[in-house]
Amino acid sequence: MPLLYLAFLVVLLVIILQLGIFSIVLTKLGLSPNSAVLLLSCTLVGSMINLRLFTINSSFTHIPENFLLPRVLLKPAHFQKGKTIIALNVGGALIPVSFSIYLIMLHTLDAVNLIVAILAVTTISYTFSRPIKGLGIGMPVFIAPVTAAFSALMIDPEHSAPLAYICGTLGVLIGADLLRLKDIKQMAVPTASIGGAGTFDGIFFTGIIAVLLA
Repeated sequence: MPLLYLAFLVVLLVIILQLGIFSIVLTKLGLSPNSAVLLLSCTLVGSMINLRLFTINSSFTHIPENFLLPRVLLKPAHFQKGKTIIALNVGGALIPVSFSIYLIMLHTLDAVNLIVAILAVTTISYTFSRPIKGLGIGMPVFIAPVTAAFSALMIDPEHSAPLAYICGTLGVLIGADLLRLKDIKQMAVPTASIGGAGTFDGIFFTGIIAVLLA
């Protein structure tokens, strides 16, 4: 299953680069198109890395057959019955947050506009995300990016592209991940990765689609 997931991401990377979608996105964000390969490659490689944060008590008893095991720094031997490991995914959380901070400094965005936009996407992400027992957190793909793009265009049209990326990625990360940590105990999973397999696609696609729409 992890190999299939990696193959999917590689194919996705090739398609996005061939179509020039990521270059368009970065151009709208005020960055050089040459940065596309570096950022996208780091995101892809980072999606395979989970950093262990802490452990919580949970209803986990065994690894479900269709569960996507965390990669690189977490091994099945680390899992314990009645415990769930909380980890941080590099590609789905650390890199998007770091890039968002960079965009905030680059475009000197208004703090109030940022907070309002992030809160809007966070609320929608939390409302439409659902914990799926044995799998993780699930959410419709287009809900967050459409909300992010609409919020950015309404709140700050002049900086709609960077604002859409920031509120989209951070909103999903907060609403569909951090605020859902309380649901982890009943999900019976060995590990929950913030920005990982359950929401990586949501965060990744939200950033790209939101900028394209903004």
